[in-house]
Amino acid sequence: MLMSARLAFVIALALPLAAHAADAPTSNDVSLLHCARLLDTATGKLLGESTVIVQSGRIKEVRAGAVDPKPYQQAASAAGGNFSYRDLPDATCLPGLIDAHTHLTMETSPTGYTDQFRWNTADYAIRSVNYARRTLLAGFTSVRNLGDNDNESIALRNAINAGLVPGPRIYTAGKAIGSTGGHADPTDGYRADLAGNPGIKDGIINSPEDGWKAVRQHYKEGVDVIKIMPSGGVLDESASVDNAQMTIEEIKAVVTAAHDYGFTVAAHAHGAEAIRRAVLAGVDSIEHGTFMNDDDMKLMKQHGTWYVPTIIAGKYVAEMAEKPGYYPTQIAAKARQVGPLIQTTAGKAYKAGVKIAFGTDAAVYPHGQNGKEFEYMVQAGMPPLYVLQAATTHNAELLHKQDELGQIAPGRRADVIAVPGNPLDDITAMQRVSFVMKDGVVYEEGGKTTAL
Repeated sequence: MLMSARLAFVIALALPLAAHAADAPTSNDVSLLHCARLLDTATGKLLGESTVIVQSGRIKEVRAGAVDPKPYQQAASAAGGNFSYRDLPDATCLPGLIDAHTHLTMETSPTGYTDQFRWNTADYAIRSVNYARRTLLAGFTSVRNLGDNDNESIALRNAINAGLVPGPRIYTAGKAIGSTGGHADPTDGYRADLAGNPGIKDGIINSPEDGWKAVRQHYKEGVDVIKIMPSGGVLDESASVDNAQMTIEEIKAVVTAAHDYGFTVAAHAHGAEAIRRAVLAGVDSIEHGTFMNDDDMKLMKQHGTWYVPTIIAGKYVAEMAEKPGYYPTQIAAKARQVGPLIQTTAGKAYKAGVKIAFGTDAAVYPHGQNGKEFEYMVQAGMPPLYVLQAATTHNAELLHKQDELGQIAPGRRADVIAVPGNPLDDITAMQRVSFVMKDGVVYEEGGKTTAL
């Protein structure tokens, strides 16, 4: 992360940040949340009236019905802590949501392909603070960030973890890893004197040996996960959206190195051959999967590979492709090819028994609209309960954070959201989040934002 970006964070945000840091709960602080309904994502049961007891940023207890708050208030006061009681009538409480595919340091724009020649890393970093805030207020308390420009998402993660800025808990891949001229190449479409020869520090590899070094470089830079690009993509300025762009030996090298270092590996893959290679090489998840065929689905079931469809991204790029000038001509053509297919593929994969995790490719569409993905997944044929589990227990498993995230249960982080009504009856309720708590701190309450 460039020093200029760090300095920009401090200068632009210093005053509001200090106020936010002071809101972190102490070991003696107690909060009670009274919910009209509570979704137990582990058992798949919608519970009735429930009270969630939070202490020290963790869930201490979940009790049926309403409880008398006075003993908890007295205990907190005696210990020198703060106490709060929140009644959420006619609301359903759920665990904080997890989006397994975001890009919090960028956002779609018709000027995006020229902005990159005018903006510095600090410009992207500053904007990322706003994108992170929108994501959190939409109910997403954790995300996987699968690719950025210059490791600015690492700095954003660190700032959020330090309590300096509000945002979701970030598990970041830093820069994506791919091949020369492939979807990860940051200089696709540049004129020759600007394109240069991106290498390992830029995430570009062309051999298994490069793959090992790239993972080690990412480890040095402080990432949490690894993202690879074994197929073409929509939004780069190359010709193909689905051709295979990494050999199976290169993918195996990256996966083996990543697993040695304790990283999971997410693979952007539209094409069937790229999906096949990535699954055989042992990746943990396939992202997008547009042209996934029956053989790929069988292989993914055999290997236990997760599928992250990102339906909303497909729909959005298809829509924007019809706006003259929004995308360069080559990109618009690829968007029309891919956009309408992802939802159908996701439905087929679900019916075939492929494990599905929730992810949206946020940045391809405007941040904060992540909740639309639930509606699109239900339209694809997935039951409402399943899609809610995809964004909670499934993603907690994908992140290897089952003991921390994905459930409202004792010992888990106090990440709790609420939506009006019952999302099992109306999945669009997930687009109307009315309460957000992360690590015991309340950020959204009845349309009012706090702790920001």
